[in-house]
Amino acid sequence: MPERILVVDDISANRYVIATWLQHSGYAVVEAASGGEALSLIKESLPDLVLLDVRMPDMSGFEVCERIKADPVSAAVPVIHLTASAVGVGDRTQGLARGADGYLVEPVEPEVLLATVNATLRYARARRQAERLAGRLAGLSDTTLAINMAGTLDELLGAAAEGALRMFGGPATVFAPTEVGSRFVTCDLDGMVAGDSPLLDPGGVPRGPTLRTTPGSDWAGVLAPSVAAEEVKVALARVQGRPPVGVLVEAALAFGDDDAHVLSQLSMGVALAVEALRSIDEERRIALTLQRALLPRSLPEVEGVELAARYVPASSNAEIGGDFYEVIEIGGKLMVAIGDVMGHSLHAATVMAEIRHAVRAYASEGHPLDEILRQVNLLMLRFLPRELATVALLLLTPSTGEIVMCNAGHLPPLLVSKRRTDYLSMPGPLLGARLHRPGEARFTLEPGESLVLVTDGLVERRDLTLQEGMARLQELSGSVEDDLEAYCDRVIDAMMRPDHEDDVALVVLRRAA
Repeated sequence: MPERILVVDDISANRYVIATWLQHSGYAVVEAASGGEALSLIKESLPDLVLLDVRMPDMSGFEVCERIKADPVSAAVPVIHLTASAVGVGDRTQGLARGADGYLVEPVEPEVLLATVNATLRYARARRQAERLAGRLAGLSDTTLAINMAGTLDELLGAAAEGALRMFGGPATVFAPTEVGSRFVTCDLDGMVAGDSPLLDPGGVPRGPTLRTTPGSDWAGVLAPSVAAEEVKVALARVQGRPPVGVLVEAALAFGDDDAHVLSQLSMGVALAVEALRSIDEERRIALTLQRALLPRSLPEVEGVELAARYVPASSNAEIGGDFYEVIEIGGKLMVAIGDVMGHSLHAATVMAEIRHAVRAYASEGHPLDEILRQVNLLMLRFLPRELATVALLLLTPSTGEIVMCNAGHLPPLLVSKRRTDYLSMPGPLLGARLHRPGEARFTLEPGESLVLVTDGLVERRDLTLQEGMARLQELSGSVEDDLEAYCDRVIDAMMRPDHEDDVALVVLRRAA
């Protein structure tokens, strides 16, 4: 498509001569006989360049140029003054100072005029290309940040598709492989749509980024409805030998080498972010599998005691934690342990396993509760010197209701009876600290009374302080259902949000009436 040049002169003969030269050189020409007409034409459709006379009946060419440059829409359009009347040094200086990109004095040879027009347009094209590239690189930087902050695959693909829409100015689709096929997100001015499809793998994609131009019909199932182009540019990127991820835009939107580079870099950024997200998910699944394998598969049946327990992992956007519980029968007595390893990671889950097994081992040997915690603390100081954990231990004699309790920095158990609902406070330092530890405490659990033990993930959130959460749990536990399982479900539903950031352990025991 030829570049359009607006020729502005109040003398028709001058316009005719200039227009003829330009048209013979392949330019499209639009003519205006006054400054006002020129501004109206520019408002309707931007030309690629303006050849502007200085002396005109309605306003000077200097004023017209100033108005063109003052409007952000037309400011980048180059303006060359072409005049036979304003030929002095002061006129030239004024024209250039008020925004003109060139100043020619008539009579002018056609070769000089055309060379000046060509040079000015060449500079304008280079500037537009540089500005466009700078804008797309800034968009690529913003999009890369957004996709690496995403917590789910849909968030990641959506951020990439939205970024591609902003960078290339048209509908975009981004897809990535899943375990059962591909997940894709399309984005256009009407909004964003996500969906699933069979595996999108065109084959022959080497490791790293690859750019292809393909028929739009090849991607009909995943393109936005607003895409009518016959051809699309698809940037594919493969890492770790997996099926590729892809970013698709209309071919006309990414026609230059710089566009191809930006599109390829975006696809590679998406591929690396998807791989990082997959690694996090895999680590989380491993930790969850490990944690569930190490938690009790079932609760012991002890005459005179009712039991219920829950473990709820953190939401899919969060890391795995180190919460645990243990319920074992030892010589006709029931020991309950609940604890929390500081931190959220696969490592925290493995530390949890070591502490849980140590508690079981020392309890099986018949050690008192305070000695169990002392031995576990020594073990941590020697073999896990950088770790901290909280643990609460209870030992119940079902026939008498006698409970021995020892606490290492954990939340106090909640005692629920018909008369009261109180926390049984017994402070003690965390495991992993070289501090004096108090001895055991004893009290009696009357028939019908319940004890509720929890980890802090249930009672502490971003919008809820620990004290507020404990008060809320106390309020919810004013009465405990006959069915302890129903009580656990009610408390968890009331206290936890779908996006909870910490895992939760909950154990409830009741002495039979």
